[in-house]
Amino acid sequence: MALENCLQVSNTRVGGVQCHIHTFSTKEKLNLPTFNKGLKKSALSYSSFRYSKTNSRKPLFVCKAREALDQVQVVTESTWNNSVIASENPVLVEFWAPWCGPCRMIAPVIDELAKDYSGKINCYKLNTDDSPNIATQYGIRSIPTVLFFKNGEKKESVIGAVPKSTLSATIEKYVEQ
Repeated sequence: MALENCLQVSNTRVGGVQCHIHTFSTKEKLNLPTFNKGLKKSALSYSSFRYSKTNSRKPLFVCKAREALDQVQVVTESTWNNSVIASENPVLVEFWAPWCGPCRMIAPVIDELAKDYSGKINCYKLNTDDSPNIATQYGIRSIPTVLFFKNGEKKESVIGAVPKSTLSATIEKYVEQ
């Protein structure tokens, strides 16, 4: 999982809406200050984010790892092999396009499934307009189409905006209990 989805720093101010958020990239080094006797607050340096003296709370470090797992991630032709084919977990991939009405209808269902099966499956969406070669490779002729992969192999496909129960039943076939 990418570090940028895992660590976020935010400052807030009581009585106002002042918020500074910084998501760390994998190239940044995070130095957390240690508080020893004799260390003055003015000696602290927060070079990775803005710190305002008007803030009434100290920086807050929050792990966003769970959120990264239970969100539908975008997959492209360049990330396909690493994200889908090489995945150790079963994978659900929704093939969609922004202009597709049924795709917009099924998107919240896919989001719910990503949360329901967090840690058990990986959920991705592939925009067929941006990645036509993958869609062609798997014979996608209608969208939305949801493909299920396990151990890098396509196992099953579901075509159309189907109910959540239909997709859940298919997922259950491939999730290890």
